[in-house]
Amino acid sequence: MSVQINKNNRKATASRITQETKIQIAINLDGGPLDFEHSILGKSYEEDLKIHNEKSLVESHQYLEIHTGIGFLDHMITALAKHGGWSLIVECIGDLHIDDHHTTEDVGILLGDVFHKAIGHIKGVKRFGSGFAPLDEALSRAVVDLSNRPFAVIELGLKREKIGDLSCEMIPHFLESFAESARVTLHVDCLRGFNDHHRSESAFKALAIAIKEAISYTGSNDVPSTKGVLF
Repeated sequence: MSVQINKNNRKATASRITQETKIQIAINLDGGPLDFEHSILGKSYEEDLKIHNEKSLVESHQYLEIHTGIGFLDHMITALAKHGGWSLIVECIGDLHIDDHHTTEDVGILLGDVFHKAIGHIKGVKRFGSGFAPLDEALSRAVVDLSNRPFAVIELGLKREKIGDLSCEMIPHFLESFAESARVTLHVDCLRGFNDHHRSESAFKALAIAIKEAISYTGSNDVPSTKGVLF
């Protein structure tokens, strides 16, 4: 027997305020409408979002607004959301006068948290997902388990100190922070490539493909575990 799924339900909002960062995130894992009250950055996209939410009731399309203050991090999160099929708003005010660490880490933590809230109980979905994505000479692989057992193995082989304003060491740390807070297992590897921009972007795209498969519906309401529960 098939299960009727309301695809507008897999959405969530969350905020995180510390002495280092102020962040708010809204997500819909199926690219549908978003709940969002006001911009902490003074952005004026509320009217566009209203139109998007109305259209999302009859057709599927995405809404993406990513503003972390770090250009390359915005680029990677946008790639993750776009190819994962999400609608997503990320806003962050961080202590970038110090460095990029707190902003990158805290955005990863909150993105994982809001993902975990949106997915809810792990049932009726595949649970496991894998993906490969090329970008010119670079090729990356990602494998995901919605395990509620957080773990991350990230091997990107980046050589540069920075890409834009984002420290290369913070790229795997962002993914580790996401995995911990989302309570998922991630394995992400760049298999080949010499351009660090390409290596990083192909990794995020591969991860998006893997997550999209893992959260895809099976048509049943079963818990995908021999334990009968995933928590």
